[in-house]
This record gives sequence, structure tokens and C-alpha cells, in this order.
Amino acid sequence: MAKVVIIGAGGVGNVVAHKCAQVPEVFQDSLLASRTESKCQAIARSVLEKQGCVIRTAAIDADDVAATTALLRAEQPDLLINVALPYQDLHLMEACLAAGVDYLDTANYEPPEEAKFEYKWQWAYRERFEQAGLTALLGSGFDPGVTNVFCAYAHKHLFDQIDTIDILDANAGDHGYPFATNFNPEINIREITQKGRYWEGGEWKEVEPMSVRRGYDFPVVGKLDAYLLYHEEMESLCQNIPGLKRIRFWMTFSEKYLTHLRVLENVGMTSIDPIEVQGKQIQPIEFLRAVLPDPATLGPRTQGKTCIGCDIQGTKDGQPKRVFIYNSCDHQACYREVASQAISYTTGVPAMIGAQMLLSGAWKKPGVWNMEQMDPDPFMDALNQYGLPWQILEKTPDSEAP
Repeated sequence: MAKVVIIGAGGVGNVVAHKCAQVPEVFQDSLLASRTESKCQAIARSVLEKQGCVIRTAAIDADDVAATTALLRAEQPDLLINVALPYQDLHLMEACLAAGVDYLDTANYEPPEEAKFEYKWQWAYRERFEQAGLTALLGSGFDPGVTNVFCAYAHKHLFDQIDTIDILDANAGDHGYPFATNFNPEINIREITQKGRYWEGGEWKEVEPMSVRRGYDFPVVGKLDAYLLYHEEMESLCQNIPGLKRIRFWMTFSEKYLTHLRVLENVGMTSIDPIEVQGKQIQPIEFLRAVLPDPATLGPRTQGKTCIGCDIQGTKDGQPKRVFIYNSCDHQACYREVASQAISYTTGVPAMIGAQMLLSGAWKKPGVWNMEQMDPDPFMDALNQYGLPWQILEKTPDSEAP
């Protein structure tokens, strides 16, 4: 049995707290901490009501390395689960090194002043974690996270050679608002307004934001338009899947969402460049985040389903092969279980499973690691056990797909 500190009390933090409470044989003692302790306390009350389990809470500024180090030294947890903002990843990794605690997150570091989603800053910690005998597991959410493990599983069991990977993320849910984001608005909008990139033939290729669209016939949710984006798991998968020729990432958006986004872009509300307002410097996107609905409040009103998976093509026994490995979640089913919608659920469950992999020793090894570098089998088994069952759909090989 283990002790964990969870930092971050948004929608994903809520799911992680609930799911850890469902596995008391592993997670004996959980402390949930964030800048606003009242948010942690609200989650703790929900966990007690739904799971019958007590979790402790604390206030912490994750940007304050010294304060976080002091908290970790006082608590002496086996693992820090970071579900705070991506801007805080490096601060929390520093605190883990100082306190001698293993580390896990769900999204890669990005600098607040620039929309850059790259692993290079965290990969730079490899030697320090190795020398300290500590493990840092990066991107243990769904995408990145489960998608990486799907690819590793396909490489291990389904293909002799993988040629192309297309990661597809469809949210066919409806929250009823004219415009809202299903996770942190600032992170979400920064992600989709940057230029799209994909990896092919050993190099990165760039396209204008939201300029490449394909229709894809998803299981469960049907045919939807998906747009080519850059997403961080491609950066590690193109290095860790041998012989890969191309990898792309696609996400679906409704026309209503895109219309609102274009208007906000046109009036400068998605900018991360600071402007002065009444004597104070503020990024317009920070103001936008403040006026949009809090993603953590969307659970009760979100209807519909998600479908996220990997369309993988290559060869097996000398023959062309193509599969779509995917999971589909129902927003309302997720809300009934843990009081969060499916976007938070599909990120929080893998964070708990990744933590379990480290705490059991199955994935414990010093250094900084991406998910596909670990044995996929125990993680895939746990997905079926803890609420994210997966399916494999055989498809007709098509070099132009999706």
C-alpha cells in the first residue's frame, strides 16, 4: 500500500482522487493539494460521499519549489501525481528531485509566454532522475498516454512493422453552451490555434492552424470532421516506434465551436501577448479563461460520447494490416461515477493507472520515460478493469487514410 500526493484540483484532479479512492489496496493515503484548498475540500467531500473514503487536503502553490519540497518532505509520499497546469511541470519535477519522490504527469511542460508543446525541457531531466534513483513518467493521460500505450501494444502484438499512425480524438458530447472548452480553456485554445505539425519521412512538416480537415467514420459516434493538429505524443512516438514512416494527430470540432473561435481570434482574445489594462499586464487569453464556463462544472449538463483511438497501418506476416484501437466513453456515465465529464475522466483514469504501474514496481525504473517505453500489457489490462475498456477494429488498409 502506498501514499500519494495529488497536486491539482480541477476536473482531472477530481477524477484522480475518486479513482485512487476506488483502489484502497494500492492507494492507502492520498493528499490532494492545490493553490485553493477549498476546491480540494469540495472534491474530498464528493469522494467521501461517492467512494466512502477519506482523503486529506492542503494548500500549495505549485510554482513555489521550496514550499512544494517542504510539503513532500513532510508527507514523504511514494509518488507525486501532477495534474496541475503544464506551466508547473518543471517546478514540480525540481521539488521531487529535492525531496526524493517519484513523479507522474498527464501533459508535457509548456512555457507560459509561448505556445510550445515539446518534451525537450522534461527530457533534459533524464540524467538527474537516473542519478537520484527516481522515476518520472510523462504524459499518463489519454492523449498523450493511452494513445502511446495503444501504439506500444500494437507494435508488440499486432504488427511486425508499423508504417503509419493516425491518432484521432472525437468528442461528440454537447454541454449546451454556445462556447466552452472541456479542459482548461487557456491550454485548449493555445493548443489548437498554433500551427499544425506532423512527422513524415524523418522530418516535421507544418501546416496552417486548422487548415487540413478529413472526415472519419468513428465507431460509436459516427462520421465527423477531424482537423490536423500538433500533439505532444507524436514527438516521442516518432522516436520510439521503430521504422515509423508517418504520424499525425486529428481532433474533431463542431462548426459552432470553430465559428466562435474565429471570432475570438479576430478580436485578439486568444492572444498570449500581454496587454496593459488599467495599469496591469494581462494576457487576453487569461481574461477569456476567466469568463468562460469552468470545465469542472460541465459534468452535469454534458451529454453524448467520446471516441479516441489510433488508426495504425503496417504489415503482419508479410501482409498489409490496419487496425483502429479505441475507447469510447459516455459523459453521463462518467459523471454518475465520479462527478466529472468524460474528457476529465479519460485523463484522470490513466493517471491513476500509471501511478499504480509505478507503485507496484511494474514500471518503476530510474529516469524520465514516456508511456510507450514501458510494457503495455499490464496497463492495457488495467484500462479494462478501471473504466476505459478498449476495442480493436480491423480495417481495410488504405495509404490515404484517414
